Amino acid sequence: MAHQIETFSDGSAAFASARTDAWHQLGTILPDVFTAEQAMTVARLGNWDVRKAPLATSVPTGPLSYATLDVPDTYATVRTHPETGRPDVLGVVGTAYTPVQNEELAGFLNALVDASGAHFETAGSLRDGREVFVTLKLPQTMTIAGTDEIDLYIAGMNSHDGTTPMRLVVTPIRVVCSNTQAAALRNNRSSFTIRHTSGATGRIEEARQSLGLTWKYLESFQAEAEKMIDQDLADGQFMDIVRDLWPRETDETSRTCAHRDRREAELRALFSHADTNAAIRGTRWAGYQAITEYLDHRAPVRSGALGSDAAARAERTLTSHNVRAVKNKAFDAFALN
Repeated sequence: MAHQIETFSDGSAAFASARTDAWHQLGTILPDVFTAEQAMTVARLGNWDVRKAPLATSVPTGPLSYATLDVPDTYATVRTHPETGRPDVLGVVGTAYTPVQNEELAGFLNALVDASGAHFETAGSLRDGREVFVTLKLPQTMTIAGTDEIDLYIAGMNSHDGTTPMRLVVTPIRVVCSNTQAAALRNNRSSFTIRHTSGATGRIEEARQSLGLTWKYLESFQAEAEKMIDQDLADGQFMDIVRDLWPRETDETSRTCAHRDRREAELRALFSHADTNAAIRGTRWAGYQAITEYLDHRAPVRSGALGSDAAARAERTLTSHNVRAVKNKAFDAFALN
């Protein structure tokens, strides 16, 4: 996957982070605690003034003449570019679409800081401003069976091109290797969406109230993890699950076969020998952690303009629906039903 964090002509990146671990390897590093205002300034997310502009098209009416026609019920989303100050088209939307400004997203998350004692961790712009994200680290840490520490985060993601709603995701991140769990338990809510409509701003407060349900999700996550850490898992059982997550393709080429063999070797080593699994070796929880560590830190990526595999993995971890789907399937496979 090519790297998509927004960069500018001076080589700077639209990204700010409170730390420099394997999950965040670019942009501006801020103190451990930074504010919504700093997130807007340092990550260059502020004062975009995202707005809608009517669309028109030009059609030829003769050899050297054109007519301009309005495109009904269709608009371009436009921002003020943070470097040039010029209008910058982000996407095409319909009549019902209402922009949610970056300041609104950060302001909502800032309210959560006041309520919970969380602090801002990252902020950035993807795909030339079409998507933005801001994350908070919650103050409490879960410890699975007194052994494996899990940090808790809230990620707020917003798009300005009409492709996705504003999303709030609660994700546990394992301290020992900073991989994101992103396990969506069946009967609990770990994410919330807010559509870009005229009522979007009002729904932000509604979503804030709904996040109270998140703690039930976290309690359930911990309960499932406690069961997994108490159950042994043999190497052969682990590899059976791996092959179910990544089934053999029909008519595999030699290249595909070699890639599959490398992936299986990496996963077997993570499960059986990795230091990050030392305290939980041979358990179903170790099997799940091997999968998430592979996806977040070992799976091949294509680093782009910024030239960092770690940064490309950080972006994929936060934004890829496919990665989240594999992690969810893995959680179900290792959990005891």
